[in-house]
Amino acid sequence: MTFALPVPPLFVRSIVTLSIFAFFATLPAPALAAPQHGIAMHGTLKHPKAFTHFSFANPQAAKGGKMVYGQIGGFDSLNPFIIRGRPAPNLRNYVFESLMGRAYDEPFSLYGLLAQSIETPEDRSSVTFKINPKARFSDGKPVTVEDVIFSHALLRDKGRPNHRFYYAKVKKVEKIATDTVKFTFKPEGDREMPLIMGLMPVLPKHVYNRDTFEKTTLAPPTGSGPYLVDKIDAGSSISYKRDLNYWGRDLPINKGRYNLDEVGFVFYRDANVLFEDFKKGVHHIRLERDPNRWAKAYKFPNMSKGLVRRETIDLAIPSGMNALVFNTRRKIFQDIRVRKALTLLFDFEWINKNLYHNLYKRTRSYFDRSELSSGDKSADPYERALLAKFPDAVAPGILKKGYAPPVSDGTGRNRKARRKALRLLMKAGYVLKGATLVNKQTGKPFTFEILTARRDQERLLLNFATSLNLIGIKAHLRIVDSAQYQQRKTTFDYGMTDNEWRASLSPGNEQSFRWSLKAADNEGSYNFAGVKNPAVDAMIKALLAAKNRKQFVSSARALDRVLLSGHYVIPLYHTPGQWLAMWSHLKHPQQPSLWGLRLDTIWQSRDKK
Repeated sequence: MTFALPVPPLFVRSIVTLSIFAFFATLPAPALAAPQHGIAMHGTLKHPKAFTHFSFANPQAAKGGKMVYGQIGGFDSLNPFIIRGRPAPNLRNYVFESLMGRAYDEPFSLYGLLAQSIETPEDRSSVTFKINPKARFSDGKPVTVEDVIFSHALLRDKGRPNHRFYYAKVKKVEKIATDTVKFTFKPEGDREMPLIMGLMPVLPKHVYNRDTFEKTTLAPPTGSGPYLVDKIDAGSSISYKRDLNYWGRDLPINKGRYNLDEVGFVFYRDANVLFEDFKKGVHHIRLERDPNRWAKAYKFPNMSKGLVRRETIDLAIPSGMNALVFNTRRKIFQDIRVRKALTLLFDFEWINKNLYHNLYKRTRSYFDRSELSSGDKSADPYERALLAKFPDAVAPGILKKGYAPPVSDGTGRNRKARRKALRLLMKAGYVLKGATLVNKQTGKPFTFEILTARRDQERLLLNFATSLNLIGIKAHLRIVDSAQYQQRKTTFDYGMTDNEWRASLSPGNEQSFRWSLKAADNEGSYNFAGVKNPAVDAMIKALLAAKNRKQFVSSARALDRVLLSGHYVIPLYHTPGQWLAMWSHLKHPQQPSLWGLRLDTIWQSRDKK
């Protein structure tokens, strides 16, 4: 049995608040007093300086072979750093490298890649990197400090909105030695900035032109990564070949990774055609997302012969938020009572049973499936101290025990929810006129468009539209191609849309790009809901300022509670693990990363015929 603590009087809360902050201020924070081989966002690094490989990679993996991956979509550009065009997949991982590389067996730690060491003071007001003298671009030219400085300025001024947002926090860039560069941050910088700069892509100054950088191109790019772009069929396929002269193949960070000689990506417009080609072996690996297929479709001849296997891989990262998003920039969704009402009408129990074989779990948090989730938890004293300045930001129930989504009886009738939704809508100024819900003052019908590019969402969205229609709301489903979908989402041109915000065990600056006041008016940001809530900004600031894991977890839960209390989205569902199907000539390590299987750790069996 659990008990919720009563909220103390205001003067007691003030004393408690001061005591909490005084206590946490005395806790030691990780410091890097000298150049180090890596950096952890919180706590200490998992791998010592002499480590040989990451735990999610197999250093004995065979080199050679080929893998093809199929997916819905297409591409029209080989520049992944600009807002124009649809870039080909995996350019960022295969062709371009950063100063440091991420360890996917830790929440958020980086280890040397282009830079052989990192140094930052205790307050993380600056960061210094020493370039690895072996680092080379694929054309053989060395990676220099000048390339790093050039890349920062280029991406800050002409890169994607998230690059411009992050890199603008740098006050000064200095070349302090022939192989050493230092970034000093502005006051609005935060404790994550040394890691953000460690993950900055480094582009060759002698190749890229500032004046033409923002134009889409299909010219094969020059980077420093393990692969080269090999063959291109614009929009239809792209293949990468392993660079046999890759400078970094012996680094511990790369051992057991990038094993295949060729990695191809082929694109489809139709999900059924894509699956049929997988069954034939046209492409070799599927990260399945469709529960209907997972439940019923994996009984084909090549699987019966043992040529294809499937498995569910455990995930240790948060589920993220897969949701239907209210565009609160539209007047129709600015009233929270309206958003609450429509959330009541999403009948997850019926949908999960009748459409998805009960394979999904309902999402109850932006960080579900992890310690960062506020689900089923009462706010701790540190959370309450953070939220004290915003007494109305979190609903009492969510403060005491987290978000509880509406639950139906699964019959599909959901009459109780409809009655409750109508009461909320009437309080928000709507009335039923015949079978149509209208605005009481203007007489305008309650109608809006749901935008998606996913055909596999059609049944779900049509079911939801039918539920809305039962109380007089007309929701029109609009399915568009991926290019139009991306353009309309970039400019916030929708009433409601679907989106998935992925999450890690160390959320940070990307939260500002998703939820902050500034991002709400910035086209190209991921603040698709148009959130403008000072409490959200304050919780993100606390998240970025956290000096230890305990502070960080409490700050993430406080942010979670504020977002859930705002009812900016209708949370959908997530899978219990990663559904993987793979042709048996391909192998992967027994121990996956915290994120599940990574494509760069796959290898081909030597006995493949």
